Amino acid sequence: MAKDYYQILGIQRGASPEEIKKAYRNMSKELHPDKHKGDKAAEQKFKEVNEAYEILSNPQKKQMFDQFGEAGTNGNAGPGAGGGGFGGFDFNGFSGGSADFSDIFEGFFGGASSGSARARQDEKGRDLEVNISIDFMESVTGARRTLQIRKQKECEVCKGSGTEPGTHTKTCPECSGTGQVTRTAQSFFGLIQQRVLCPRCNGSGKVPEKPCHKCNGEGRYSANVEVDVNIPAGIADGQTLRMRGEGDAGRQGAAAGDLYVHIHVRPDKRFDREGDDIRSINDISVLDALLGTELEVETVQGTSKVKIPEGTQPGQVFRLKDKGMPQLNGSRHGDHYVTVNVKVPTKLSRHERKLLEEWRKL
Repeated sequence: MAKDYYQILGIQRGASPEEIKKAYRNMSKELHPDKHKGDKAAEQKFKEVNEAYEILSNPQKKQMFDQFGEAGTNGNAGPGAGGGGFGGFDFNGFSGGSADFSDIFEGFFGGASSGSARARQDEKGRDLEVNISIDFMESVTGARRTLQIRKQKECEVCKGSGTEPGTHTKTCPECSGTGQVTRTAQSFFGLIQQRVLCPRCNGSGKVPEKPCHKCNGEGRYSANVEVDVNIPAGIADGQTLRMRGEGDAGRQGAAAGDLYVHIHVRPDKRFDREGDDIRSINDISVLDALLGTELEVETVQGTSKVKIPEGTQPGQVFRLKDKGMPQLNGSRHGDHYVTVNVKVPTKLSRHERKLLEEWRKL
């Protein structure tokens, strides 16, 4: 059965990029493997959510999915997709002659149309995404991680140009420097000719006179690299760090993509976070509630003392100013709120009972 990526994320068709991102964050947080260890169904659902976000967050992939369904995202869109005829096509976009046919033709030719070729002459590197899980206290103090990722790295030999050192570029012989070539394909519209991005020069109109021996003229190559990630103090679960230029290197010196690091904070049974504030529950005895006491409270910034006045009621809340989370990229702190839980003993000794009976008579 074909996948409906909108249904997987629980959103409507036509959802905005912000709505898509919000739905992804909520579902990935709920289905994260750290919360469902050993649950194969949750693990599979987590993978589907990531797959859906990968498609719907990419404008080109999303457009192909909207027009052709799942077939449009794996290169199977076009005549005969789905086993014959025009299966998998969504013809809603053709009504009223409002469809962008240049984008539709891209599905048949497997390349960019002349309209998009100009926009892709500088092939910027892809953006990459990774997930990092940290402990709750690491979100308080900040943390550092070294990631091992596979990406397109700039070639050290040619410095990203794609040309062998000491040589230059020349006019592309396939497109004669135009950056575009004409292709012909049979479609349900009939025989179509379309100007598409030149596959040899990728629309630049230039190719290396002698390709770099290290990267074969690409200016980049695939490699395992280490990336240091500094996680700032105060970061919250579900937030994302953007590391500019740490994605795939661009082709032949084009700009590199970015690396998006999604942060998942493991919960701490001692604390609940609300914005920059922290809440905790502390037990006191009935006598301490009646007579008052000084209570030691564990906060994210260490142990603090709270004066409990006589006559304190169950559920009463006390505030420790500036003892909460550090403000992200700021100098201030939230507060710590202590809720008092008065513990009533379930068993009494004879002596204790006698004293309480006497107290009741008073």
